[in-house]
Amino acid sequence: MKALLDTNIIIHRETNRIINYDIGQIFHWIDKLKYEKYIHPITISEIERYKDPKVVKTFTVKLESYNKIKHPLELSGDIQKVSEEIDVNQNDINDTHLLNEIYEERIDILISEDKKIRTKAKKLGIENQVFTIQSFLEKVTFENPELVDYNVLAVKKVDFGEVDLSDIFFDSFREDYSEFDRWFKKKSNNPCYVCNSENNLTAFLYIKIEDEDENYADISPQFEKKKRLKVGTLKVSSNGFKIGERFLKIIFDNALQYKVSEIYVTVFNKRTEQQQLIDMLQVWGFIKHGKKITKNGEEIVLVRPFGKSIPPNIEKPKFTFPFLSWDTRKYIIKIEHKYHTELFPDSINTKEDKSKYVENEPHRNRIGKVYISHSQDRHLKSGDVIVIYRMGETSPKRYTSTVTSICIVEEVLTNFKDFDEFFKACNRRTLIKKEELRNDWWNKNPKVKPFVIRFLHAHSFPTPKPTLNDLNKIGVIPDIMNMPRGFIEISLKQFNKLVRFAYKIN
Repeated sequence: MKALLDTNIIIHRETNRIINYDIGQIFHWIDKLKYEKYIHPITISEIERYKDPKVVKTFTVKLESYNKIKHPLELSGDIQKVSEEIDVNQNDINDTHLLNEIYEERIDILISEDKKIRTKAKKLGIENQVFTIQSFLEKVTFENPELVDYNVLAVKKVDFGEVDLSDIFFDSFREDYSEFDRWFKKKSNNPCYVCNSENNLTAFLYIKIEDEDENYADISPQFEKKKRLKVGTLKVSSNGFKIGERFLKIIFDNALQYKVSEIYVTVFNKRTEQQQLIDMLQVWGFIKHGKKITKNGEEIVLVRPFGKSIPPNIEKPKFTFPFLSWDTRKYIIKIEHKYHTELFPDSINTKEDKSKYVENEPHRNRIGKVYISHSQDRHLKSGDVIVIYRMGETSPKRYTSTVTSICIVEEVLTNFKDFDEFFKACNRRTLIKKEELRNDWWNKNPKVKPFVIRFLHAHSFPTPKPTLNDLNKIGVIPDIMNMPRGFIEISLKQFNKLVRFAYKIN
């Protein structure tokens, strides 16, 4: 396998000053999987143009450890057309030359943090061969679980005073905020959320609830008076485990608990990691409000309206997650107990051992999951609500089968042209491995190919969770001896009964 590394990856790796702490994991996996590391002559030329001759000399020595593409190809007609459509400067054209090596099948994958490269790759139909640091780490950890030899601990809630402020993880904050260390020490007794890998801090989250009288004089345009949740500090290193979505779930859960009207975050846009954070937040409905100007410079202010008064976005449920529409269809879907808690660690049954379900798999941390089915009933739509039914492992099933979660359909994917397209739809959102997907799902029934429901895990029912017997008593499943196969559609009235029963609402 030949991996071409963009100039930004090489600079992050070989610079004497640490810029991106995730690069080490990239090279760790490249070496472990015995990929051949390649660089393009354009990368060498770009580095040679660097102003400091000492830096150029140092880089020149280090680049000797990489394979070089000796005879780059000219741009073909298709890629030249994409270049003329998108490229606006010489750097863009240089990036297209890197992409050309993938398009001409001389290189297997390209790793780059450049967004425009990914846009061009999609137009050329080779987006599956172009990876960011995060997506590459997700790919290799998912495909090679037996090689994951480091432990990613669950997200933990601790006090600031329990976190090592000297950890290099915080160096980027110190660069951006001159008062960071002093501010951090003052928060000694305040709670925060952390995640560690190999005893190193890899993710940190601090949130703050602000009332209507909070002073926002440094934010323009001025905020209206509202109760808000401020994402005070958020940083997640790329590790392939989707901790970013796990932290988003914590943010939304707290916003629900404290009944805020808005969530906001202020962030600089200086580094790749900050741009990736902005991109992630915008996917989940955060929009640019304005700017915050302090002695440290100008930050972008992103806000996200929150609360039951915001109409649910049926077409794009992420924008108004975790709120659901009462006007869409409601379904119960059944999941075998052996799959359930892997996908829904927050919805674990009382008798299960939660210590086994550390969040060290992408499918556990993702808010987004997939449900695979061969059912003929394929008319679910974006915005529909599904209730997860965990099938009991012991008899009598009426007491061991429970409903555990409420989810929102994001999209339904059908009519896959081949297995690779089907696998791509499931990849990293399910615990089912590739060969099992091929043998037990794709090849199982040649006449009826599977389809995939992508959905968002919105709410976990409180413990004790309603059993099948409870569903029978309240009229949600009137005949438990003849439960329908596939999806069980329930009425709004039945859904309302279930929610009121689960949350003990009279």
